[in-house]
Amino acid sequence: MPKNINRLDGILRKELSRILLTDMKDPKLHFVAITAVEVSRDLSYANIYVTFYDGHIRLKELNEAKGYLRSKLAKILKIRKIPELNFILDDSFDKAKRIEDILSGINSKQ
Repeated sequence: MPKNINRLDGILRKELSRILLTDMKDPKLHFVAITAVEVSRDLSYANIYVTFYDGHIRLKELNEAKGYLRSKLAKILKIRKIPELNFILDDSFDKAKRIEDILSGINSKQ
């Protein structure tokens, strides 16, 4: 993947996190953590992997705020095209916890 797309991934992650934390009127969206961002090669789509601090999954609310988030990004970023945002629940933390529990169960039996 080109270096500038990787850089854009990081910038989008940082700016979206800041917008969600400080600019959103819905306090429920303040408990969102962006774990990763993947921008397509043509910059038309961005997959944003999220997890929620309080355990309540609010993908519907995030998807409803897509337009607002893109308009805020357009004001901040100096790029020609702001990618379409696609929020995806990142369940890697749950999978890691499950594996850790299995391994600790195996170790406790020995």
